[in-house]
Amino acid sequence: MALFPSRNSSRSRSSLPFLVILLIAVFFVLKVDVMISQSFSSARRNLENIPNGIVVNSDKSPEHDESPPTVIENGTFHKHIMVSWGDDRGKILEKGELLTLSLDKKSGSGFQSRKEYQFAKINMQIKLVPGNAAGTVTTFYLSSQGNKHDEIDFEFLGNSTGNPYTLHTNVFSLGKGMREQQFFLWFDPTADYHTYSILWNPKCIIFFVDGIPIREYRNLERMGVSFPQYQPMRLYSSLWNADDWATQGGRVKTNWKLAPFVASYRNFTYEGCIYSRFTSSSSCDTDPPPSTGNAWLTYELDKRSRVRMKALQKKHMIYDYCKDKWRFPKGTGPECKLQ
Repeated sequence: MALFPSRNSSRSRSSLPFLVILLIAVFFVLKVDVMISQSFSSARRNLENIPNGIVVNSDKSPEHDESPPTVIENGTFHKHIMVSWGDDRGKILEKGELLTLSLDKKSGSGFQSRKEYQFAKINMQIKLVPGNAAGTVTTFYLSSQGNKHDEIDFEFLGNSTGNPYTLHTNVFSLGKGMREQQFFLWFDPTADYHTYSILWNPKCIIFFVDGIPIREYRNLERMGVSFPQYQPMRLYSSLWNADDWATQGGRVKTNWKLAPFVASYRNFTYEGCIYSRFTSSSSCDTDPPPSTGNAWLTYELDKRSRVRMKALQKKHMIYDYCKDKWRFPKGTGPECKLQ
């Protein structure tokens, strides 16, 4: 028999409120972190045109203040992105506002977002490898993990000097892909930066180039077509060698005398539902979902935008899985009738 049973039971009861308070505090901190991430992404969008910082006292005219404007550094890539492989081949430069990936004969490189998203609109300005980029592949995509992963792909397949890059797009759901569409761009993607965007919401996935929709993949689960919406995804990008297939089916190989090959990134912005592994929920899991700045979450192309997209596809699309009878002799999925 214990000598002081009443004292031990009293201590157990008195410690319960402390444990409850501690758990509530941990949960609150995580929720605040999600809210701060959303607020920063919204503010960052308003600063896209101000390189490397925020001018604080720019409202003062030169005649009243001769001191230079105070600048607060953004460090966008430092805050939101981490170089994930390739050693020092991936570099964050210009106080966090420029990122470069390089490829040499030993290795390529890549980066990933620090956070996971459960639906998002992702924008990135990219300048691709110039000159003879044959054999190289630059990727920009969202992906979950596991054998039955979801994935939304931009892949840029390099070519020999004077020949166009191939823009390759694909959508995976529950590990199944083979939904490729390819394009020749209407500009030189190596001469300057261009904006590539992925919109992923419960209604659709839309690929944009410089704000122009080039591909739409709609949620047609009602027709038995799986749609990536149940798995959180991170943003990834990489530059790597794929000369066994990337350029003209592998006939043109990488010229390593031209290495290192370099792709550059800037002006990363996003609107997204940040996913928390701790709570198994996203920042948009409220009823109703937050409305401020979340128009992207219900966005879909209207009839006029879809007609313009189809006209662009007719002019610039070079491959569509929906029309490939050789690969799919029994026919493609029902989504091809409505895409």
